[in-house]
Amino acid sequence: MSSAVATETEAAPRIPVMIPWLGEEEAEAAAEAVRSGWVAQGPRVAEFERAFAAEVGAAHGVAVSSGTTALHLGLVALGVKAGDEVVVPSLSFIATANAARYVGAAPVFADVDLTTGNLTPETITAVLTPRTRAVILVHQGGVPADLDALRGLCADRGLALLEDAACAAGVRYRDRPVGVGAQVAAWSFHPRKLLTTGEGGMVTTDDAEYAARMRRLREHGMNVSAADRHASSKPVLEAYLETGFNYRMTDIQAAVGLVQLRKLAPTVAERRELAARYQRELADIKGLTPVTDPEYGQTNYQSFWVRLDERFPVSRDDLLLRLSDAGVSARRGIMAAHLEPAYADVSTPRLPVTEDLSLNSLILPVFHGMTAEQQDRVVAVLKAAAGD
Repeated sequence: MSSAVATETEAAPRIPVMIPWLGEEEAEAAAEAVRSGWVAQGPRVAEFERAFAAEVGAAHGVAVSSGTTALHLGLVALGVKAGDEVVVPSLSFIATANAARYVGAAPVFADVDLTTGNLTPETITAVLTPRTRAVILVHQGGVPADLDALRGLCADRGLALLEDAACAAGVRYRDRPVGVGAQVAAWSFHPRKLLTTGEGGMVTTDDAEYAARMRRLREHGMNVSAADRHASSKPVLEAYLETGFNYRMTDIQAAVGLVQLRKLAPTVAERRELAARYQRELADIKGLTPVTDPEYGQTNYQSFWVRLDERFPVSRDDLLLRLSDAGVSARRGIMAAHLEPAYADVSTPRLPVTEDLSLNSLILPVFHGMTAEQQDRVVAVLKAAAGD
């Protein structure tokens, strides 16, 4: 790192990789939920479900406790069970593969496209077997997968398709929300996502029977919700129709989510402006390729990553260290689940693109309120490392 970069950044506050956009409006909404006396799953959760489903173009929303529990319920609703195989990208947070194991199925890792980081029909087809029951596709880091191609492949092969849209709120595919037409989609509201409820998630679907079953399953398999029991003027004796889970969202979280939902469009617009500036500033650095929109859709830039190739003069890990020394928080690229100890027992074919992206990419800061001066500091470190 050049002394110029060090001098310019030495006294400046550290630049975070991400900050959730939360303020007084969310605090007041949460407080109002507390004052109402109803803090568990209740009317605000139902309102949030309706509003979020409408935003992403789905008929039904089922609010749950996390994006991971959304994936789990999605697989249960789709009928995936022990002995089945589920094709998943290794290039994803480990929850994607874990969800298959939750239902007793075997995750089968597939490679991804170098530009988008997403599954393709070719990478899926390469690992299909007679035991394949489902595919989990991921809109990685907010970059939309090619839905027409992937949905078409699964329909032709008779495979269930669960869309891991954890990072995809506000993402568009062929000028419509990525949730439109999904068999089942799972969303996350973790603080690193553009829309956060602290923890929490949602499953969306156009299938009324799937939605009804998932609502039962998130609440111990009860045939009537706690909110409906309490709202009734007469005694209600509930029944437990099957083994369920405690995957409920609270009304406090949903109150925050409703405020966040109103901020989603301006949040995406700001992210896209920040991404466009990064892309312009980094365009001439040899050996460094920034993430961009695919030709068929628009990313929300939940994460802004860059990939280094052999022309870049320093390694990814060295670049992370240089950024840290300059007061810039960055992160390694998206993990490769098949390289983690938890999946050491899974026989996996070579996944060259996955390993390239995981080992040679890093995530740069992008957040609400990020200034041009902060972006310039990040870019200066990258250019100094590149020798520019």
